[in-house]
Amino acid sequence: MSDVSPETRAEIDRAGRGVARRIDPGTRAMLIAVAIVAAVAALLLPWVAGTPGWQVLASGTSGPLPTLFSFTMTGFAVVVSAAALLTRLWALAWLAAFGCGISSVNGLWAIWSQQTGAGAGPGFGMVLGVIAVVLLTFVWAGAALQRD
Repeated sequence: MSDVSPETRAEIDRAGRGVARRIDPGTRAMLIAVAIVAAVAALLLPWVAGTPGWQVLASGTSGPLPTLFSFTMTGFAVVVSAAALLTRLWALAWLAAFGCGISSVNGLWAIWSQQTGAGAGPGFGMVLGVIAVVLLTFVWAGAALQRD
């Protein structure tokens, strides 16, 4: 016979399910934080013809691909990654990995669009943003796959 009441058993089961939905990024947490800061710094640096990334995000006048990348990078690499790092929820970690993967492709397209035109090419901020997003893709995927 069990010495545990049904209420206590239900509470233990709820706690177990809560733990199963969480990740422990461990030493990856610092790398994720640095990559998030790099993504924010990329928004402050020049992207297209000397225009900073935050202006590309706000105005959308720098072309469709850089604008799309600015939205996906801000949404997934900054907002979702920060939320996943703070809450340590497994679902948010997967969303960050998947979204950063999509944003990586968008970023490569944005760089390609700037290199094939008549302009000066992509700015350092856009390149830094792509590097940060690619790094976040692999780090988040590894963290989500090694859920405790």
